[in-house]
Amino acid sequence: MVLGLFEQSEADKRAAEVRAGTVAPTRSERQKCWMARDGYFACLDRNNIMDALKDEKAAAKACKAESVEFEKDCAAQWVTYFKKWRVQDIQKKARLKELEAQGAVKMDVNTDFKARE
Repeated sequence: MVLGLFEQSEADKRAAEVRAGTVAPTRSERQKCWMARDGYFACLDRNNIMDALKDEKAAAKACKAESVEFEKDCAAQWVTYFKKWRVQDIQKKARLKELEAQGAVKMDVNTDFKARE
């Protein structure tokens, strides 16, 4: 099949639909997104950048290739969600570490939906 100057392949159309959120990603598309996210976050870690939204310029400069892959392989809403989640997760882990240093005892909480006897 020969594509015209402005025609897209079916794969390109599908990828654009996933990025726009108009179709749900398949299992393999989700895996590809998660791998791109993990690569992007590893780059942010290497460059000591916690918040890619707040430090957008530094993140773009330090992790341009990883950012391009991340934004290409994930739905736009997922990209924003994952960036916000990263900051919250780092803050949560830091707070837990502070609490443990102050003598707090870790509690394991299990939730199930079994009927109570």
